[in-house]
Amino acid sequence: MASWKLTLPCTRAEAEAIDFETPALAEINPPPVLMTSERVEDDPDSWQLEAYFEGKPNSAALAAVAALVPSAAGTRLVAKRIAEQDWVTLSQAGIEPVHAGRFYVHTETNKGVVPAGAKPFRIDAGIAFGTGTHETTSGCLIALGEHRARGANVRNLLDLGTGTGLLAFAAMHLWPRAYATASDIDPRSIEVTAENAAINGVALGEGAGQLALAAAAGLEHPLLIGRAPYDLIIANILAGPLVELAPTVAMALAEGGTLLVAGLLEGQADIVAQAYRRQGLRLAGRIDRGHWPTLRLVKRRRHGADRVTRRSRGRGEAPGFGSW
Repeated sequence: MASWKLTLPCTRAEAEAIDFETPALAEINPPPVLMTSERVEDDPDSWQLEAYFEGKPNSAALAAVAALVPSAAGTRLVAKRIAEQDWVTLSQAGIEPVHAGRFYVHTETNKGVVPAGAKPFRIDAGIAFGTGTHETTSGCLIALGEHRARGANVRNLLDLGTGTGLLAFAAMHLWPRAYATASDIDPRSIEVTAENAAINGVALGEGAGQLALAAAAGLEHPLLIGRAPYDLIIANILAGPLVELAPTVAMALAEGGTLLVAGLLEGQADIVAQAYRRQGLRLAGRIDRGHWPTLRLVKRRRHGADRVTRRSRGRGEAPGFGSW
């Protein structure tokens, strides 16, 4: 059977928010293979969605895909016939492995030779953001390695907006006895993280050396609240949510704790840093990968009744934890 491809413009935010479980897509038999990528490097408004179909898609199938990216409204929906291919395998083969600091990230098909001393993780390209190929993710991987090299002792960490789970896995490798938590606003990302944990031998659970998972907007979840404060929070999301979440994230971070933020463009770094400075964090370091900075912020130590103290390792309640 011949293959067909539909290409639509979109934004990075739309690409990350695509719901692959929407009933409209489930009605397409077989469902299309979807791929998102940058059309213009480092421009979050210039991404594209490619949908590959087995057999010529009808108008309903095209409309179902177009509905995933509202900014493409008005674009003519024309699928082009292409040579028959295994598009899943092709999508993996087009991705190069990434060596970032202490880590080496690859897919099922491109592992190659792991560099000496590097910890490999297999993260296949798919429906969640964070495969290691983008500068925001690789910048966080490097920042994590540098944090460990400085002698940081992390006992309780949170990967906020985990995507594929990669950054949580990397942090757990560096601090194997830490209590680790990963959350995402998209429940499907939590499913992907669980799948990737199994592939990479990462134990799930709520004990030391295990990864606890939660689908949550911001920190609005009993598990996330109950396990605070964290001495390391990683947040590779977008500048807007980072600014809006600043009071919540600062409250969840222990005094003297470290916050790594990414997902922002070069021109947004000062705005994000200022938002956290208002919450008592200071900018302690920065890594630039292309036009994508990763910021390291440290919460200043304070004294008195306003100090955040850990209640328990279980689920609890606390005021002031909101969503974006």
